[in-house]
Amino acid sequence: MSISPVMAQDNCQKQCKCTPAQSLIHRLTDLSKKGYMFGHQDDPMYGLSWHWDENRSDIKELVGDYPAIMGFDLGGIEMCDEKNLDSVPFDRIRKEIQNHYKRGGIITISWHPRNPLTGGTSWDVTSDKVVKSILPGGENYNLFQLWMQRVGNYMKTLVTDKGEKIPIIFRPWHENNGSWFWWGQKLCTDEEYRALWNMLQDYLNYEGFDNLVWSYSPNLDGNYNDSTYMKRYPGNDRVTIIGEDAYQWGTEADFVKQLTDDLTFLSDFSKKNGKFFALTECGYKNIPDATWWTRVFQPILEKFDILYLLPWRNDPKEYFTPDKNQQSADDFKKFIESPKLMMLKDIKDVKCQ
Repeated sequence: MSISPVMAQDNCQKQCKCTPAQSLIHRLTDLSKKGYMFGHQDDPMYGLSWHWDENRSDIKELVGDYPAIMGFDLGGIEMCDEKNLDSVPFDRIRKEIQNHYKRGGIITISWHPRNPLTGGTSWDVTSDKVVKSILPGGENYNLFQLWMQRVGNYMKTLVTDKGEKIPIIFRPWHENNGSWFWWGQKLCTDEEYRALWNMLQDYLNYEGFDNLVWSYSPNLDGNYNDSTYMKRYPGNDRVTIIGEDAYQWGTEADFVKQLTDDLTFLSDFSKKNGKFFALTECGYKNIPDATWWTRVFQPILEKFDILYLLPWRNDPKEYFTPDKNQQSADDFKKFIESPKLMMLKDIKDVKCQ
């Protein structure tokens, strides 16, 4: 079962000890009153000009502080791979999760599993029977049970030096309203998608993962309404953070209109349903506009009470935040200086009391 921010606060007030998930939700509630957090995928792993160095971060080297939130992905753990789909060693992911939590940061994890029917990647959409094949009665049901077990086995290692579970924002099955992943809109029915969500969540709940805050994040749409958004929505009892992945792939005008319309809907939906809402992935590939951060992006963000935004990773060929030599670096510094935007230093002392 997921937990609402209100439920978490009530439980914190009524009992001496919260679960790790309740503790994180209480903390997010307090932080949401201060502004919105900046996040970054794979931030300490690699950057525009480096790979795998220790104690590095394009963001920290540019603005003097780590992101408040760091994102990591488990794609490949289901295959017992030593590295994830982006060639990041799982041992290094564990280490950086522990490091960031120790310094006061927040962790979010996604999972891009392989295609269990074809053996291809998450982007293999050659069959619309993949989800059906792993649900109860399907030919790959037992295989996917093993995959979920492997996810759980790895997550059990995400603990502090004292052996305490690290609270995590868990964001599976994202961008489901598109059709580029095998769990996407045209690849499974709405009922099958919800059954997929429930199967993973029920398994991890049964295994005792009381440190997961569940996040639901379809893709930028521009035409959300209650009917379209609810088609695949797992339910208020299963989701704590709603959001979307929003990249500028087309024109600036289209992006501004679509993102503004979507955040207007998500803001209203979150208030009605007692949820946080966030930009769970975002950015502009290789940032070709030197003033994009403050001229295009920031004016939209500051109209809404979002919880956080998380630009995607900085691979040298496809990056979503600047380093000190990238053309948008100076504008990005101005963007980070917004009084509403929080980096690590702004959140590290805000704990569940």
